[in-house]
Amino acid sequence: MPVAKAFANLFARNSVFVGTVFFGAFAFGITFDKATSAWWDNHNQGKQWKDIRDKYAQAE
Repeated sequence: MPVAKAFANLFARNSVFVGTVFFGAFAFGITFDKATSAWWDNHNQGKQWKDIRDKYAQAE
């Protein structure tokens, strides 16, 4: 029960609760985006334009 009381005291004000939810969603969104981008780059290594650009791009 001490954990429940701590959460109740922490989120007693609606503004703190809403702020925590928004911050958590924002942090999760950034983390998820970076993780999926890293996985995609690793999974498709050698097939993306950034990997093969040197073969086809002409020097100016």
